[in-house]
Amino acid sequence: MGSTLVGCCLWRCALSYFIDLKTMPDRILFDANAAPRFFAALAQVLVTLWVGGMWVVGYVAAPTLFAMLDNSIVAGNIAGRLFTVIAWIGMGTAVYLLAFLAARQGRAVLRGAPFWVVAVMLVCVAVGYFGIQAEMTALKAGVGSMDVMESAARGRFRVLHGVSSSIYLAQSVLGLWLVVGWRRVLAR
Repeated sequence: MGSTLVGCCLWRCALSYFIDLKTMPDRILFDANAAPRFFAALAQVLVTLWVGGMWVVGYVAAPTLFAMLDNSIVAGNIAGRLFTVIAWIGMGTAVYLLAFLAARQGRAVLRGAPFWVVAVMLVCVAVGYFGIQAEMTALKAGVGSMDVMESAARGRFRVLHGVSSSIYLAQSVLGLWLVVGWRRVLAR
């Protein structure tokens, strides 16, 4: 009984974001603008999660791991896992944002920069995760328990890491543009 009461209170609070429950007649269930506002708010939250996560993982967590841990293999494995998580968040968010923008703007979406920024970011994530990161993981697996930086694969690994870092930086700058400009996207 108590959990049902709490659930009803939470549901009422969530609904109050979309509709004014005090002035709403009992026969009207939803404001006509509730769904568009919900999808726009979800888009804004996802942009913030994706780009904020990218910046935290790439520019705070990963460097901290390598600075704090004596074992670079462990630091690399943890950082790789964090990059994997943020890559999947990014791909899911990008697909949602592209669909959201297309549904909202129709064919005109192709003339707007936000669509293309998200599309390029999605390509960056896909290339980084399925291409470069997969190759780096294969190089690490190929040397077994040995540190890849102490192996013959060191040169190839450094090149891949450099390319990956450049793509990630480009994606981060595009993400910053997206976060800063997202309010204007929603205003259209």
